[in-house]
Amino acid sequence: MANPQPWDWNMPKGVSGISQRVYDLHMLGFYVCLGIGAVVFTIMFIAMFRFRKSRGAVAETWAHSTRLETVWTIIPILLLMMLAWPATRLLIDMNDVGDADLTVKVTGFQWRWHYDYVEYEKANTGVAFISSLAAESNRVRQLGSGLDPHSVKDEDYASYLLDVDNPLVLPVGVKIRFVITADDVNHAWWVPTLGWKQDAIPGIVNDAWTQIDEPGTYRGQCAELCGRDHAFMPIVIRALPKAEFEQWLASRKAGAASTAALVTGPGHRG
Repeated sequence: MANPQPWDWNMPKGVSGISQRVYDLHMLGFYVCLGIGAVVFTIMFIAMFRFRKSRGAVAETWAHSTRLETVWTIIPILLLMMLAWPATRLLIDMNDVGDADLTVKVTGFQWRWHYDYVEYEKANTGVAFISSLAAESNRVRQLGSGLDPHSVKDEDYASYLLDVDNPLVLPVGVKIRFVITADDVNHAWWVPTLGWKQDAIPGIVNDAWTQIDEPGTYRGQCAELCGRDHAFMPIVIRALPKAEFEQWLASRKAGAASTAALVTGPGHRG
């Protein structure tokens, strides 16, 4: 599922290999917990109803069983080992940010995001922009606006407080490295369908990576309480096929070059 939906109870499967593995590991842990709960509650209810005092049950007098203690020590160890192996492999792969084709620097501000396309296929792009809450959502959220939040839509998706003026455009099928930091206070860059969340901390650069498998629009939010307008700094990713992304990137580079030429033209004085 690409975007938040009402009454979603489970985490999304996501749109990358890492997010799929995170989901599978989550479900494995969930089923292990269900199995443990089923065994424990079955034994508990049997003890409560079959061996109750009204049926003449008499409590045992022994206080120790080496066999039982061995069993309920070995079984949890085996279960933890079963969970630890895929979790360790996943963490190792999540931290393997090398050999990325695209590097994007993400900087958190109060209360917006700055995206800098640092490098694409080993070439500098010169493309950077700020992404803020979309104007329509910003108007509706104002106290006394009298406007209906349900009227804010991106096509037929209810996008109130979940849309931006400049989405982050990314290619499909390409390994993308993110370097994430902040310029004022702590933030956290979080798009659930990518399968991870990364803190954005002033003076510290964290990194993460993804490879999106499906074109589409994917949404997230700042996940670290960062001040008054924390709730109003959403994240929107538009994932495009690689050829369309390259066309978009070329158009943004041309626009950036035109702007630079105007600023530094013959009439400009340093």
